[in-house]
Amino acid sequence: MATTVEWPVRLFLFEEDGTTKARVVLLTGTTTLTGHGTARCSPEDRDVPEIGDEIAAGRAMKDLAGQLQRVADLDLEGIGAGPPRHDHRAAYGWADAMA
Repeated sequence: MATTVEWPVRLFLFEEDGTTKARVVLLTGTTTLTGHGTARCSPEDRDVPEIGDEIAAGRAMKDLAGQLQRVADLDLEGIGAGPPRHDHRAAYGWADAMA
């Protein structure tokens, strides 16, 4: 049986003194996640607010995507289906800094 679920996403942009901040909110019905992003206009660049909006929004969405993936990973672990954990072991031989 096919089902369709809609998760609303709201994006808020704030601009002040050459800095654009974005906040994106995802509502899943059981969880609310909020991503944040910032873009700053370099003093040498022309101030084009649309570009700041795009960069800040993209960064906020990337932040949100990472959070959503972490939630999914934890949920998978909770039911015993998580990816195998890799132990970080000390490397043999020269360290990268010395190579």
